[in-house]
Amino acid sequence: MTKAKVPILILAGGASTRMRGRDKLMEDIGGEPLLRLMARRALTVSDSVYVALRPDKPERLQALSGLPVEMVLAQAALEGLSGSLREGVAALPECPAFMVLLADTPAVGATDMNAVLTARDAHPKARIWRGATKDGKPGHPILFHSCLRPLFRRLQGDSGGEEIVKPLKDRTHLVRFEDDRARRDLDTPEDWVAWRRGTPPP
Repeated sequence: MTKAKVPILILAGGASTRMRGRDKLMEDIGGEPLLRLMARRALTVSDSVYVALRPDKPERLQALSGLPVEMVLAQAALEGLSGSLREGVAALPECPAFMVLLADTPAVGATDMNAVLTARDAHPKARIWRGATKDGKPGHPILFHSCLRPLFRRLQGDSGGEEIVKPLKDRTHLVRFEDDRARRDLDTPEDWVAWRRGTPPP
């Protein structure tokens, strides 16, 4: 499979506040932390993978040891999701488009990333291409046209870039997956228990 010519930015700057002391990105899946698994999947799609990390969680940095990814220690991640996006996108190289992937979506695989990337060629008039549920609810991963990159410099708080995405609804192409994995992030211990009971190993 030919790798994409666009970078992938994995957002791994969350605090896992709802995990009651556990770090969701360090949860074990098949013998490795979720964060490392997601980075490995992204590397099968693109040679240019960046990971936006919190400076106060060194174990996440260690989990990526040995992988050819660019680690972005985003101080602004302490502000919220928009801070991770702002600093992460700023660190990316010049590119025609860039993909943003949440680190806590373990059901999203390389095939899904490639499907969203392929949609860019099939629907060139769009400016955003993103994964969605079977019934069309938008989710992740999200591919952004490079013309949107300056807008990320203005992001503040924990909106996660909604102020960029919402006005471009008519310029967004949705890639529908056959289930809800585009929107299924695992934020609580109960989420993890339910997912492990109902989902086969990756």
